[in-house]
Amino acid sequence: MERRADRELPDVEATRFRWSRTLPIFFAIIAAFSVAIFNYQKLSSPVVTSTLYSLRTSKKAREYLGDEIYFKHQIPWIGGEMNQLHGRIDITFSVKGTKNEGVMRFASNRKTPKGVFETTEWSLVTKDGRYIDLLEDADPTTGFKLEDVEEGDDATRGFRQALKKN
Repeated sequence: MERRADRELPDVEATRFRWSRTLPIFFAIIAAFSVAIFNYQKLSSPVVTSTLYSLRTSKKAREYLGDEIYFKHQIPWIGGEMNQLHGRIDITFSVKGTKNEGVMRFASNRKTPKGVFETTEWSLVTKDGRYIDLLEDADPTTGFKLEDVEEGDDATRGFRQALKKN
């Protein structure tokens, strides 16, 4: 097949019309993937994993939800703000167990840049709208008290401290 050198050139206006149709679709796809990436970043945060663990170990949550507490959906949506840099965390996500399902809310604030986070709300809202306050039992962000551990120079915690001692 041969092309002739004196053939007619394509119309430039037809090409612009195609761009005006595909460019908004491209931006919509980029926006959707950006939202999914930011949700995945919240999902893989230590705040979400630790609150889910605390929910699994909470007596009140286990009474209502049952065993095997996990996210309600296979790809969960973490709603709310998670800004650890500025000290504001206020997230919600759906959870389910073997008995029931509900929406967990966790809110915590840090008043000063080098301060400690203070939990203001940790609750579970049931399907029928009942509010279960989980913060009454225990704050999920407080550390566990170590028993039978000596405080002082001889106390070693962790692998690196044990190596320093030897």
